[in-house]
Amino acid sequence: MASGGYVTLDQVAQHAGVSLATASRVLNGSTRQVGEKLRRRVTASAHELGYLPNASAQTLARNTSTLVGLIVHDIADPYFSSIAAGVARIAEDHGLVVVLGTTGRTPQRENELLSMLRAHRARAVVLAGSRTIDDSTTRRLGEEIRMFTKQGGRVACVSQEGLPADTVVPDNRAGATELAHRLIAQGHRRFAILAGPTDLYTARDRLDGFHSALHAAGIELAPHNVMHGAFTRDGGYESTRRLLAAGTDATCLFVVNDVMATGAMAALRDAGLRVPEDLSVAGFDDIPTLRDLTPALTTVRLPLEWMGETAARLALSEDNSDAPQTVEVAGEVVLRESTAVPTS
Repeated sequence: MASGGYVTLDQVAQHAGVSLATASRVLNGSTRQVGEKLRRRVTASAHELGYLPNASAQTLARNTSTLVGLIVHDIADPYFSSIAAGVARIAEDHGLVVVLGTTGRTPQRENELLSMLRAHRARAVVLAGSRTIDDSTTRRLGEEIRMFTKQGGRVACVSQEGLPADTVVPDNRAGATELAHRLIAQGHRRFAILAGPTDLYTARDRLDGFHSALHAAGIELAPHNVMHGAFTRDGGYESTRRLLAAGTDATCLFVVNDVMATGAMAALRDAGLRVPEDLSVAGFDDIPTLRDLTPALTTVRLPLEWMGETAARLALSEDNSDAPQTVEVAGEVVLRESTAVPTS
């Protein structure tokens, strides 16, 4: 065993009695062939000395790495952590390592992270998160994706369509529409909505889908019953406080994601209101932390881990077709104790 510091490739070559170039070809994954006898000698020396291959050298030799990038808006959000679990599972099955980057919901950060992963020759990248309505931001991200794929990598998204990459697309509009139908059938006629940010397609699609179902049923939605806010627990809390201050007469509150809905229910509790006796509440996503929420939240279930797995499989696929694939994902309405027949 070599003493003092890391074992070098040169030490392995000397121990095996081969040239440095031969040792490098064996241990750094060069495509140039080395005879089986020499290969065994080098690998035996590396094992005996405790040598760890240089990842950067392997990347140069192969023009790719064992890295899979995962870029999300906020890993603390259970929506993204569930998707991340699915991505990690598939990457591990391929013997690859996931490198996580978070954008803090800053669109430009996506470009920066993707560029960094391209510089590190990441094999694939999964981008998870709603697209912004800013066309220039989407265009710049599309250009970065094209450069990444031109270099030999692959990108898959969990978001809306529109980028030059395979995409797992949750049907947010249809899920929200079906949820509205089920709540109307429960007897609700007066609704309020926590609509999330105004610049994200996910929030807009869920708002539009819910609103279209109300309109088709002849139900009017007063402007003061629609509150926009951050896509976070605190955003849900503050939006609900503003909704109550505006004097809502709603019997049911639709919140465009479950994380906001947990904040909404906390705000209602702090205001002395009961769910669902005073106000029914429904969300969207079916995040895992809902298991600990009381009363249990009515929501639209998305198969979040499966979506992450599917995106990772697309990103790691060796399909070289030019046309991006789209995998559409339907939501499933799950009625729970947070919504009930209105009493007034």
